[in-house]
Amino acid sequence: MKIYTILDNIDSGHMALPEFQRGYVWNRDQVRGLFDSLYRRHPVGSLLVWVTESKGAEYRGSGKLAPGVVNLLLDGQQRMTSLYGVIRGQPPKFFDGSTWTFTGLHFHLGDESFAFYQRLRMANDPLWIDVSKLMREGDGGIGSILPRLLSADPTNGGQYVHRLATLLSIRDIDLHVDQVTGEDKSLEIVVDIFNRVNSKGTKLSKGDLALAKICVNWPQAREAMKTQLKVWEGHGFDFSLDWLLRSVNTVLTGEAQFIHLHDRNAEELQDGLKRATKAINTALNMIGGRFGLDHDRVLFGKFAIPVMARYLDQRKALPDERERDKLLFWYIQAGMWGRFSSATETSIDQDLAAIEDVSGGLDRLIDQLRLWHGDLRVEPGHFFASSLGARFYPILYTLTRMGEAEDWGTGLPLKADTLGKMNSLEVHHIFPRVRLYERNYDRSQVNALANFCFLTKETNLDIRDRLPEDYFHEVEKRHPGALASQWIPTDQNLWRVENYDKFLEARRERLAEEMNQRLANLLHGDPRWLQGPPSIAANAPSIVPTGVVDGIANEEEEQVCEGLNTWVVEQGLTRGLVGHEIVDDKTGDQRAVLDLAWPEGIQRELTQPVAVLLNEGADVIAFANRAGYRCFTNPADFRRYVETEVLTT
Repeated sequence: MKIYTILDNIDSGHMALPEFQRGYVWNRDQVRGLFDSLYRRHPVGSLLVWVTESKGAEYRGSGKLAPGVVNLLLDGQQRMTSLYGVIRGQPPKFFDGSTWTFTGLHFHLGDESFAFYQRLRMANDPLWIDVSKLMREGDGGIGSILPRLLSADPTNGGQYVHRLATLLSIRDIDLHVDQVTGEDKSLEIVVDIFNRVNSKGTKLSKGDLALAKICVNWPQAREAMKTQLKVWEGHGFDFSLDWLLRSVNTVLTGEAQFIHLHDRNAEELQDGLKRATKAINTALNMIGGRFGLDHDRVLFGKFAIPVMARYLDQRKALPDERERDKLLFWYIQAGMWGRFSSATETSIDQDLAAIEDVSGGLDRLIDQLRLWHGDLRVEPGHFFASSLGARFYPILYTLTRMGEAEDWGTGLPLKADTLGKMNSLEVHHIFPRVRLYERNYDRSQVNALANFCFLTKETNLDIRDRLPEDYFHEVEKRHPGALASQWIPTDQNLWRVENYDKFLEARRERLAEEMNQRLANLLHGDPRWLQGPPSIAANAPSIVPTGVVDGIANEEEEQVCEGLNTWVVEQGLTRGLVGHEIVDDKTGDQRAVLDLAWPEGIQRELTQPVAVLLNEGADVIAFANRAGYRCFTNPADFRRYVETEVLTT
């Protein structure tokens, strides 16, 4: 079937996209590559459609299906959306994605290359042709372009006309269309075919595949879940579709693997989403209200929440204070020790089994965690790590928010219920970075967690680069007890920069003592999990990191990473992970924290893993390289890589 006929069929409603399909995920490089292949008459693969009655067919978008038989695209959505977007100059009615991805495609008549519009590169070169404009104008477009081409290069006019005709005739290329037909082809069988076919190409996640199955019984499932995710996003929580589906799965089936959802009917799935949403909201309110972990940057242990959701849903009533705090004790412990950092499905299944009987299930849950990890007490060495990516960074934040910590400028408490989200607070280096670097301390020492505290932005700006020996006396005079409220050692000799190492040691001890007291308070006088000899566990993580780790060191680096992420998304590519952990598969230990990373590549499964590492040492860069990451230490170099090797190659 010719490409222009397929596009006409989309317009007339004779071809559409089934509801279970995911949205448009291609990037500019893939669009450019498709048109380059078509121009050179290279094969681009066939389409697969499901021929079915339009009446009762579930399809995506606002268009209307034509009466009678309709072709629903099973394989070829990304290609046909790209073709439609460029040739028609607008997206099809079933579109769900970024139109920027296929907007501005140009063709160079000299070297016969495709690229997306760049003003400095193309503005003064008449050989660059707007592909969408030419496609819309057809043969008349060639006539309107020819005079300026002949004026610029009269000797090659015939060659340019031939190339324009070849470009325009892309619309006339025949694409082979395979059909799935027959009354025996139920929606379930068709979805199975879809999943098998789409195991190649731009890889679908486990959640994508599971959602396709779910849409057999509930076609609107994807949109319903995306709507809920946007609600949480508005409150500062960035959850993925896979994560929400995992939570629906645990609530509805008590299992982690998505396969257990496949045979659920529409009513059960809708009820599961409703129950999961309610339980997740309860869990987030508990975590935010008790620990102050009220936004995404500090919300660690996200995959503990599907377990909590199952427990809360089965409980049928809100837990009393003791039960709530015991559940939160397990949550914070799971986050501290990276319970779900590796073998996520296995760990979730083990924990779901432990809470199968809600009466007493929390005891088994905590016992299981202790057996897996070992001692559940916090030691000073756990605060030995550095950077905003360390697992104990959220612990420092939660101690600040749930305790009596005071701002050093105003003397006001920094509790969760008296301040907004983290943008109201800033990370403050107690001993200023510039003063420590002057004395040859390395990055990990300068950015030690024990050198961090949280202050209001105004206070942070007022202190600037002053040393504690200068400003601590002023703080104590204006607000007695404010220093102690942030676990500052009282020995004034430790406030001197020459005693920085001893200061860190003393503050780590205070932080560990405070955290253990907070953990004990959660147990309401039941100290069995925090007393006695530590459990012996072969895979118990060491207390003091053995090197590497590191990560984002300060808010300036965090802002750079967020700026790069925004730019990448504007290019129609996938958002990277800020503070991405590389863990030991056996122990769950943090081995390294990458400032900004794409573990599956910026083009998922099509390019190698990429990381941006800002001001990191050679050990972190070497570790990331060994883990298969292509590393960039300069934002400009990273942007150049995206522009030259991802978007325009």
